[in-house]
Amino acid sequence: MTNMTLAIPEELHKIIKKHKEIKWTEIARQAMWEQARKLEIMDNLLSKSELTEKDAIEIGRKIKHEIAKRHGLVE
Repeated sequence: MTNMTLAIPEELHKIIKKHKEIKWTEIARQAMWEQARKLEIMDNLLSKSELTEKDAIEIGRKIKHEIAKRHGLVE
C-alpha cells in the first residue's frame, strides 16, 4: 500500500487530536474511495458521450439563463 501525506487546516488538526479513538486514516481512505468511484462512473459515462465541450458550455449557458429567468433576474 502506498503512503500519502496531506496538509490539513490547524482547526481540523485540533479536532482530530482530541479524538484519538477514531481511525482517521480509515475515514480518509473511505472518503477518497467514494470520490474515486464517482469519478469512475463519470469517466465511464463521458467515454460514451458524443457531447462536445462546446455543446456542454452551451447547455450550461441555457440552464443558467433559465435559472435567472425563474428568479426574475432576466426576462
